[in-house]
Amino acid sequence: MNTMMNTKRQNAPDGALLWTNPRNRDRLFRPLAMAGTVVLLSLVSIVLSMLGACGGNDGDGAVADQPVTIVPAGPNPVSYWNEIASATVNIPAAATGTPEEQRPNSSADLATLHVAIYDAVMAIVGTHQPYAIIPPSAAADASQEAAVGSAAYRVLLGLFPARTAQYQAAYDTFMAGIADDPPKAKGITIGAEVAAGILALRSNDGRSVVLPTYVPGTGPGQFRGLNPVNRNLPYIKPFALTSNTQFRAPGPPALSSAAYAADFNETRSLGSATSATRTADESILALFGTSPPGPYWQTNMRTFATTSRSLADQARLMAMVWVAQNDASNACFESKYFYERWRRSSAITLADTDGNDATDVDTAWVPVVPTPNHPEYPAAHSCVSGAMAEIMTAYYGTPNITFDLVGVGPAAGITRHYASMTAMTADIQLARITGGMHFRTSTVDGEALGRHVAQWIVANKFKTR
Repeated sequence: MNTMMNTKRQNAPDGALLWTNPRNRDRLFRPLAMAGTVVLLSLVSIVLSMLGACGGNDGDGAVADQPVTIVPAGPNPVSYWNEIASATVNIPAAATGTPEEQRPNSSADLATLHVAIYDAVMAIVGTHQPYAIIPPSAAADASQEAAVGSAAYRVLLGLFPARTAQYQAAYDTFMAGIADDPPKAKGITIGAEVAAGILALRSNDGRSVVLPTYVPGTGPGQFRGLNPVNRNLPYIKPFALTSNTQFRAPGPPALSSAAYAADFNETRSLGSATSATRTADESILALFGTSPPGPYWQTNMRTFATTSRSLADQARLMAMVWVAQNDASNACFESKYFYERWRRSSAITLADTDGNDATDVDTAWVPVVPTPNHPEYPAAHSCVSGAMAEIMTAYYGTPNITFDLVGVGPAAGITRHYASMTAMTADIQLARITGGMHFRTSTVDGEALGRHVAQWIVANKFKTR
């Protein structure tokens, strides 16, 4: 894998909605709808078959193993509304308002938005099974663009009514670019109906659960953080899993084991602020791993929604991505707070209490980058990257996908280039170790958890009709 320093950050769409030109809008879908839904579905089937022959598939799990290169082709309605929604979610929590305004959660809130977009588009094209809602106004001759905009707007209005400054003007501009005609009206109705159904389904999603004051552990192996973060995630209702305990990680190695000693000594060496064994590239990788998870995944996953695939394809991919993001993250934190394993700084500075002769105490040890305040096992970034790798592998029909990931926040200006999803997950595992954040077992088990979550989603949701 190669590392490239890049002084330019990836630029997001600036709101110039080229795709809303009335002369270009629905040039394929409207004539086909006039000829009948059967003709439309037949053409879509042919196109999907051709994509499969070129290395892609419909995301139902069969792997064709033909390499794919991600080439952004510019913004479209799905990527546009993902950006608007991301900016809305990323505003700091408010003291009052809806549960979402008081406790915004980028994974859950973007998943809500994208399953609504997906169901709205599927009510028009009908190629795949709906996530949850079949609107009464479903119609093959409705405008997909209008349905996307309407669904996204209504979800944001329901979740974040006090944040209209983030999306109202964007919606007005978006809709003004679509000709006022019956297909537009139908699309708006479909989007509104789907959004109402999804919002009802996700109401009281568990994010507001009242938790007792956290009492940290004091014994060997026990997490010692005060007021740790993301304690509510295990209580948020999944979008696809049966429960957040469904794929609980198997547990960290015993403190007295050789496996624990191997993990301990690797992170102690590579992750120390004064490491003499970490390479220059590994130091860059450690910094790359400090990208804030919300903006990092929003920015990088949006790139996959800007390729030349159809609007329906983009809607489906982003729904799969954000459902997997939510369910993998929440399942991961369920495991974290179930095991409550101590962080490496505690493990290394208190090694004289672990009962393992192969671990030596170092009371001055500090990690090279800051450590998040939540239990160490399993590694959350690996949970999510494993889920993303599995979703992309199923969707494109191969793990051999060439793409870039860009750093954000403290890691802005760093770009990592990959030729496969396997290379990406390996890089993310190493970043957590060289950053001094995690032990290797945590990254391995975290990735496995994420992959299990994604496999479940592919097997049970967003399937071909």
